[in-house]
Amino acid sequence: MNTGEPTLSAPSQEPSQALSCPQRHAMGEDPAKRAQILAGAGRVISRMGYDAASVNDIAREAGVSKGTIYVYFAGKEDLFEALMEETRERLFLALGAELEKPGPLRERLFSYASVLAQKLCSDPVIRAHRVMIGVAERMPELGARFYERGSTRGTRFLGSFLETHVAAGTLIIADVPLAASQFFELCMAGLFRRRLFAHMPEPPAPAEIDKTIRSAIDMFLTYYGAPGRT
Repeated sequence: MNTGEPTLSAPSQEPSQALSCPQRHAMGEDPAKRAQILAGAGRVISRMGYDAASVNDIAREAGVSKGTIYVYFAGKEDLFEALMEETRERLFLALGAELEKPGPLRERLFSYASVLAQKLCSDPVIRAHRVMIGVAERMPELGARFYERGSTRGTRFLGSFLETHVAAGTLIIADVPLAASQFFELCMAGLFRRRLFAHMPEPPAPAEIDKTIRSAIDMFLTYYGAPGRT
């Protein structure tokens, strides 16, 4: 990840296992081969952009045949969506781990928002959003799926956490999906859009993220926090 390009690691296997019990996979079901193709696709699309990149380019980069790619993926659009899904799943796993940690609500929101800001403002994620902006007008269905599986799912994800605190009486929220969207926007204020449109050429410093998030949490809990509970 030092280059900032999306990369995926193939699953490791113990040497003794590899020698004594070689693993066989049906066509299109080898996770290491799939990861190899996705890693190559990530590098090519990051370097060339979605429209310029071809399946032939991806095959060369990944070190596989074009036919092998079509065994695993329906085409370039399917490849790109799979790349985004890999990135999203890692992000949601990391966010879920932060929300599951014990501690006061304020601390858990801070940990969650810190991971969110760092990931969303990273070079690979910013490049992915720029690629999507470039193709969404021509392929609106792809843009709609990208939003639904990312932003919409993220709102529901945070909303579930907020609902537990509404039930516990820690928060007073009439419209949880709206509150989840508001929290996201507050935490990304002055960060994500500046990165997206290259006004901020490098990811924000930890101190800037901390300052933004602490202010966001203060505003959020001042409005939605139950008096004396947050």
